[in-house]
Order: sequence, then structure tokens, then C-alpha cells
Amino acid sequence: MSSALTDLFPLPIVQAPMAGGVSVPQLAAAVSEAGGLGFLAAGYKTADGMYQEIKQLRGLTGRPFGVNVFMPQPEYAESGAVEVYAHQLAGEAAWYETELGDPDSGRDDGYEAKLAVLLDNPVAAVSFHFGVPAPEVLDSLRRAGTVTLVTATTAEEARAVERAGADAVIAQGVEAGGHQGTHRDVAENDGSGVGLLSLVAQVRETVRIPVVAAGGIMRGGQIAAVLAAGASAAQLGTAFLATPESGAAALHKQALTDPLFTRTALTRAFSGRPARGLVNRFMREHGPYAPAAYPEVHHLTSPLRKAAARSGDAQGMALWAGQGHRMARELPAGQLVETLAAELAAATTALSAAVESKGEGDRR
Repeated sequence: MSSALTDLFPLPIVQAPMAGGVSVPQLAAAVSEAGGLGFLAAGYKTADGMYQEIKQLRGLTGRPFGVNVFMPQPEYAESGAVEVYAHQLAGEAAWYETELGDPDSGRDDGYEAKLAVLLDNPVAAVSFHFGVPAPEVLDSLRRAGTVTLVTATTAEEARAVERAGADAVIAQGVEAGGHQGTHRDVAENDGSGVGLLSLVAQVRETVRIPVVAAGGIMRGGQIAAVLAAGASAAQLGTAFLATPESGAAALHKQALTDPLFTRTALTRAFSGRPARGLVNRFMREHGPYAPAAYPEVHHLTSPLRKAAARSGDAQGMALWAGQGHRMARELPAGQLVETLAAELAAATTALSAAVESKGEGDRR
């Protein structure tokens, strides 16, 4: 593992940047203080909003932390499909007594302005989702002293990350909650995602840069497994979702272990891009008809999701969660990091003992 990355955090535990108000400064600070690497999510915020959170986080910890940035998305040509979907959602708007959002509210998520802030006020790490930044962007961040990471969902995408000059790749398995970080959103590829252990092995054989494994990890034993598979660290999102420091809505936290929600699925219903969440009414009714149009659909459904949360209706919310959601623990974030580290140590010791025992048996 590159020392530039390992030097940032003593434990191989990265808190995933969860956009939408979940990855607040209090959460990132608690994780970093406990020895992991906390992350802020710049997605869906203005550049100034991101800067204010960075300032707040710096007031909470002197430890390194990261910021995640969404890549700008290409133009979506089939506006008619978005209009058809808006017509289908008219009943939802009437039910929640709100208007649908403007699908043309912006495509780049303030990308250039956020980069300017991060170059003027460097943080320890910056990760990118939904694509690969230009090599000059990664190089400028490196010169500013920032370690760069980029999400990949296939070995081919990981190769593109390495070619661009990133310091590390985040291998995101299909088990992961929230949005898949595919570099190109191709509807024909829906359902073809790769499981995390297979992905880590493929990526490890494809690139030389460090790999951070993400997707469905909830226990220290799973961290040990991805480290054994070749990852240098593990990134956990859903595991931190239920912590008191998380900015997730109470309904969202409760739903993780609510018997009413029995499974997760990938859906385009809420944003127009594949994202894994707890299967609820909205996903079942609208998922099959949602177009591959991000961020247009995200903007379109934003008022609906907010209205559902205000009314206490989990059936209309985007309940992002990974496949391991039932294993969520309502521990303070710092205590969760310590627990994961203890589980990791125990699993590593057990594995070493098993290998040693087998070696002795082979020698007899």
C-alpha cells in the first residue's frame, strides 16, 4: 500500500462519503479520531457549502480526512423519456402535496468551483465518483499535497483510473449501498455488476496502485477477507449509517433493521442512475419505468423524497443501503471503528493460526 495513503490513517478503515446529508462533519471527525479515515460528501452541495463543512470538520479534529466529489455528467439526449417519467410521477406529487423538481437544475454539481476550493484549501484526500478526472486535475491535487482516489466498478475502469494518475482506486462491488460509481451509465449493463471479492481480485491483477475495497462490508472479519484478497483498506458506508453521528434521517436509520424491509435492490427510480437501496413502494412502482437520466431524475424526484421524509413516510424515501444492512449496529462512530479493528485483529490472528496449523500438519 502506498505510504502516502497509509500515513493518513493507522487503521485500514475508510468511512464512505454518503451524499445527501449523511456524511456530516461530526461523523467524519469521529472516524478520523478513532484511527480511520473520515470523509465528507461534496455531492449535491455548493462549493461554499462544501467549504463550510471542511472548516467545521477542521474545528473538530486535527486528523486527516477526505472529501468526495462527483464528476460532471454528459448531456442526456432523450428529454422525452424524462417528460414521460414526470407524467408518471404526477400522482406522487399530488399525494405529497408538492411540485416535481426541475430536471434541468444542473449537470456538473459545481465541479470546477469545488476543485478550486480544494486546491486553495487542500485536504488530505479527495475521491471522485461517476468517472475519472483529467490527469492534470489529479496532478494538481497531488502537487497540493492531496492523495487522490477514484471509484471503479470493473477492472477496465480501474485501469483507466491508474492511467489517469490517481494514487489509489476504490473497487466498488455490486453489494454497495447508494450509487454505483460506474464511469459510463449504460442501461444495457444494468444487473451485470461484479461482487466485491471477485472485483478486488480482478483489479489487484490489473493495476499496481493500492486498492480500497467497498461494498457490503459490515464486520471486521469481512475487512480481513478483502485485505487477504489484495485490498489495502476497506471502505464502509452502511455500517456508519446507523451511528448517532450520521446525518441520516431517523426513519432511514430505523429501516436498516426493520423487518418490513427484507431486501435491497439496484434502482434508477430516484435518481436515474443505478443505486442500491431498501426495496419500498416507490422503488417497486417506479423503478421499472425510470429512464437512464442522471441527474435529471435526481432533480425531478428531490421534492418528493423530501416531502416523504417530512411526512414520516419511509415508503417514498430513497433508503440507500448495502446488502449487509441487517448487520448495522447503533454504536457511536468512534466505538464502531474500535469494534471493527478488534474484529479485524481477531480474524487476522485466527487466519494466521489456521495457516500455521496447516503448515505444521503438512510437515508431519
